[in-house]
Amino acid sequence: MNILDAIGNTPLIELKRVVPPGAARVMAKVEWANPTGSMKDRMARAAVEGAEAAGKLTPGGTVVEYTGGTTGVSLAFVCAAKGYNITIVFSDAFSEEKAQMMKALGADMRILPSHGSGITERVIKDMIEAARIISQQPGHWWSDQFNNRDAIKGYYPMGEEIWRQTGGNVDAFVHVVGTAHSLHGVTEALWEHNPKIHIVAVEPAESAVLSGQPAGAHNIEGIGVGFVPPLWEPGKVNEILTVSTADAKAMARRLASEEGLFTGISSGANVVAALKIAQRLGPKATVATILVDSGLRYLSTDVFRKAGQS
Repeated sequence: MNILDAIGNTPLIELKRVVPPGAARVMAKVEWANPTGSMKDRMARAAVEGAEAAGKLTPGGTVVEYTGGTTGVSLAFVCAAKGYNITIVFSDAFSEEKAQMMKALGADMRILPSHGSGITERVIKDMIEAARIISQQPGHWWSDQFNNRDAIKGYYPMGEEIWRQTGGNVDAFVHVVGTAHSLHGVTEALWEHNPKIHIVAVEPAESAVLSGQPAGAHNIEGIGVGFVPPLWEPGKVNEILTVSTADAKAMARRLASEEGLFTGISSGANVVAALKIAQRLGPKATVATILVDSGLRYLSTDVFRKAGQS
């Protein structure tokens, strides 16, 4: 067994204290149990191994990627385990912890300024273009997460795990949208078992482009890129909900203090939306969602600080 074999088979736990009376059972996949502490380990391994199988990535090669950090950490981890080099295009719009983790795992970092504007379409598109240019060098392979179908396959096992861990008793699956790969991969696996499972996509209220609203700045890291992801498939979604940055952060704090679950901001958004669906479906139903990563990645941000703290 090597470290990559530790990816997956994460716990599925029932939320207790944040779920209101009369609501459905809410089950959450604890994805920080993966080696780097996030669900992105799944897609990083699938993407790299897909490139190896296709002959696009060979020994001594360099992986290139743009990232808000979580994908970059996971790719750097997989590259370290497999012996590849990696160059990451990042932005100061995202948490410093993620940059430090990527550096620790051996990544060469190119950090673009956000000029204090937060996570915007412009920031993301500048990162993508910088990665594209770097990837044109000999021996470089661009993971290009938004357009990488191998990444979707990395999430099929998560859907199978949810089905198995709930004993096939799942009525709805609720999840945030970044690339949409994790939402679609889990959905495909679940619908193989039961196509009636209700699928809910979640996006930032401040940048609800999937809902037909204008792009805007927000601070829910890892989601809401300001444009419709290239591999977005609306036919694999039954409903779209929006969650504000403030509500996502507030739920992350509640999960830590009331459930003992130290999660990131997008996990907070997932739970806010999952609770809305749980209240609608009632006590006989089961709603599944994802705790994407650990709160340890956000200690330099304001999410866990009390007012007045620096």
